Amino acid sequence: MSFGEPNNPYGPPPQQPPAAPGPSQSQQPPAPGYGVPQAPPYQQQPYPQQAYPQYPGGGPGFPGGYHPGAPVEMPRPTRVAQILVGVIALAHAILAGAYVYFLTQWDEVMTEAGITGDREAEEFADLGKGVVIFFLCLATVFAVLGLILLLQYAKGGNTVRVCSIVYGSFAIVTGIFMLAYWGLGLILMAVSVLVIVLAAKRESASWFQRPRH
Repeated sequence: MSFGEPNNPYGPPPQQPPAAPGPSQSQQPPAPGYGVPQAPPYQQQPYPQQAYPQYPGGGPGFPGGYHPGAPVEMPRPTRVAQILVGVIALAHAILAGAYVYFLTQWDEVMTEAGITGDREAEEFADLGKGVVIFFLCLATVFAVLGLILLLQYAKGGNTVRVCSIVYGSFAIVTGIFMLAYWGLGLILMAVSVLVIVLAAKRESASWFQRPRH
């Protein structure tokens, strides 16, 4: 009996070929900590809280913050309207001074005209003096209002623009009464019309309606 015989029941069993590694074994990652450094778990970075630069009062588009398209400096038409409002106020101040000077010379003028001593003439003279005093008060009020509007152009709201339009409209009436004074009435009327046009422009509306911090 020899071990080389295939029919020998006591011989060694036939050797089987080695099995090919399966997909589960070939694709299985090595155990962590065994020759391969373990990668740290992925951590999501926190989203920054401030997506926009800091503006006073909040981010863009919020009340009190930066608003795209809002004028930063006073537009040229608005600046010109402010200067012309000052011109109208100065004209009324000069007119008020002229009325004051005229009142100081009133009695002397009436005496030279021979009105004193005549009761009826004196009554008309007093009526005329009252009219002059009324225009004096009116010119003084217009001068003060013009000064107030002039100072509010930098920080005032849309009310300043509306008041400038109304102020220019009333100044046209003053110019009509001043037509007899060497054409000064025409100049005042032209300046008043320019104030109305410039204050009504879109640039002026954007300036006075701009958001404020």
